[in-house]
Amino acid sequence: MMTNLEHSIIAHYDYAGDRFELLVDPDLAYMYKTGQKKELNNILVVEEVFKNARKGERHKSNELQKVFGTTDIYKIAEIIFQKGEVQLTTEQKRKMLEEKKKQIIAILARECIDPRTGAPHTLLRLQNALEESGAHIDAFKPAETQLEAVIKELRPIIPLKFERVKIAIRVGAEHAQRIYGFFKEYGIQKEEWTRDGGIIVMVEMPAGVQSEFYDRLNKLTAGVAQTKIVK
Repeated sequence: MMTNLEHSIIAHYDYAGDRFELLVDPDLAYMYKTGQKKELNNILVVEEVFKNARKGERHKSNELQKVFGTTDIYKIAEIIFQKGEVQLTTEQKRKMLEEKKKQIIAILARECIDPRTGAPHTLLRLQNALEESGAHIDAFKPAETQLEAVIKELRPIIPLKFERVKIAIRVGAEHAQRIYGFFKEYGIQKEEWTRDGGIIVMVEMPAGVQSEFYDRLNKLTAGVAQTKIVK
């Protein structure tokens, strides 16, 4: 069901002193900003670009062409969503921020270890440290681009070290064919098929993923795979 004007929100982009506004559906706009919706269809409540949407003041075609290089409403909307801002509700912004924090914590748990123990930090410990640090998280920026700044804030609270490990694995013929796809998930650096139909591979992964890797490997091979850390 199409959102009516009363319940729409504004997405806007400011350029050279001019404002370009769209009236958009708040729920679909949120889904688009968070990657849950890939297309812009049904997001626009009115297929117009405004100077002031609430007053109904529209931009002329030549003004749009000059700024966006097109008059196609969906191409313009894509640019406004990408470069501008969306006036999401307070609850939507809170949800986006919590989701971004979860993404950052998941990356840290996967990519980092505690240099004192060589083991990854737990999600709970990382979450508590992030809250204690007061590190600024931008709900609209990719998690990866915020890691460096977040880690700088976290290090006085918990030790963090980015580390990757190389693991050599030998699997007998009874499991080799079936487990090959599993190894590909982690990125095979070297492989060698033995005369008896077995396989020897070397994979490289973030140190924090080792426990998960070994657990899955043992289940898939009934614990008979041979492994060795490669220095």
